[in-house]
Amino acid sequence: MYCDRCGTQMHNEQVFCSRCGKSPGNIPMMPEKGRISGHIRLLGILWLASSALRLLQGLAVLIIFNRHFGVLPIGGPAFLPILMEMVGRALIIASVIGFIAAWGLLEKHTWGRALALICGGVSLIEMPFGTALGIYTLWVLLPAKSEAEYQKIARAAAA
Repeated sequence: MYCDRCGTQMHNEQVFCSRCGKSPGNIPMMPEKGRISGHIRLLGILWLASSALRLLQGLAVLIIFNRHFGVLPIGGPAFLPILMEMVGRALIIASVIGFIAAWGLLEKHTWGRALALICGGVSLIEMPFGTALGIYTLWVLLPAKSEAEYQKIARAAAA
């Protein structure tokens, strides 16, 4: 018998290789490839991109429709600047939540799956890209088998 690390000849009763110290027959097996393992990183990246675009939209709304910027008509309704400010702030808050969900997925935190599912459900109303991202998020993370696999991945990442 030969050591599978360094190639030194070993006797059957040897517990460790005399040259490199590796125990014989301890060949690591390849981990089982699950259903969602390849999708988690892609989902995290897509949520980062979506959140960055949403942040830019929110900042643009806040800047362009500012009361002092002069884009809004002078005789317009008084509630319009307040409404546009609320829309801009809502977009920024949604982007921050999306960034947190992406970070949770990329770092494989146990709460990352739940937050991504919530964000995916909410983003279904944002046609067309939000809908596509929401459907993909729900397709990857929603099944019970996916939950068990994600929890297994999250526990392994925490260890």
